[in-house]
Amino acid sequence: MIDERAMIDLTDWTIHGGKLSDAAIAFPDAPSPWLDLSTGINPDPWPGAAWLAIDWQRLPDAAAITALEMAAACHFGARGRDVLALPGTELGLRGLRGLPLPAPFRHVAPGYGTHGEALPGSRAITADRLAEEAALGGTILCANPANPDGRLIAVDALLAIAATLAQSGGWLVVDEAFIDAHGDASILPQLSGEQPVIVMRSFGKFFGLAGVRLGFAVAPPAIIAPWRAAIGSWPVSAAAIAIGAAAYADADWIAATRQRLRARADAMDAVLRRHGLEPQGESPLFRLVDCDAARLFARLARRGILTRPFAYAPRWLRLGVPGCAADLDRLDRALGDE
Repeated sequence: MIDERAMIDLTDWTIHGGKLSDAAIAFPDAPSPWLDLSTGINPDPWPGAAWLAIDWQRLPDAAAITALEMAAACHFGARGRDVLALPGTELGLRGLRGLPLPAPFRHVAPGYGTHGEALPGSRAITADRLAEEAALGGTILCANPANPDGRLIAVDALLAIAATLAQSGGWLVVDEAFIDAHGDASILPQLSGEQPVIVMRSFGKFFGLAGVRLGFAVAPPAIIAPWRAAIGSWPVSAAAIAIGAAAYADADWIAATRQRLRARADAMDAVLRRHGLEPQGESPLFRLVDCDAARLFARLARRGILTRPFAYAPRWLRLGVPGCAADLDRLDRALGDE
């Protein structure tokens, strides 16, 4: 048997997913087309983008941006809070440094790499210490559900953490990039008024259109107003405005997609277990497995399937949920092909 683990350096693959062009170079004998399971992006995107007429000639209209933010607020269930459209949540997270948030700063780890860079001098904490850390005040950043392990924190628990932080003037920042697939797990419908909570939302992951580069910050008006002034009059493109507003209004597609994603995740769980891999996580967009990650990554890559390893957890491999039965069958066969 070929020692596939010894034949590849995983360093280049642990930064982020979606590096298909690099994969094609590193594994020139892999069959194509590649099956990209290295991200948590819905492989079955919202189809309406192809039917929209985009006005590329004029600058985005302020009223259109407002309409997009209102559509997003309705979809989020945000009440009494301002919604700010951003060119992706990555930029939003990095914009936290410009806000009047109090130290000390902490972020929940393991998690998305940018979380550790979003606030100056942020200290990593584990999710099971959230309540204790909240008693110290300051600002805490966490993801719900978490990435890459898919852990989901109950809304009541997050509300309690926010209330504890508020007692000393602290703030809670919740990155809900993957929450849309769940339907009823967001903290936003439970918030109103001036609670010290900032929520980041992603458009591209659930709607399968990451290239649109659209995200949102949701917070009390006192936070959003200076943030809006800082990013200027045209924070997102005409395409992002048109696609986002139409997609958020497509309630039938949203409901059906949540059901499809859950069914696909269940089917993937059965395949993984059949091959001795126990799936972890509650997000129907991806699963995490504890295994000989280097060896399994290389084996799948040589069969044209790209997954995501992690430098800080050498036994972790994350797999996005395949978008159709044929892709799941391809994964099944690759897992069984020693």
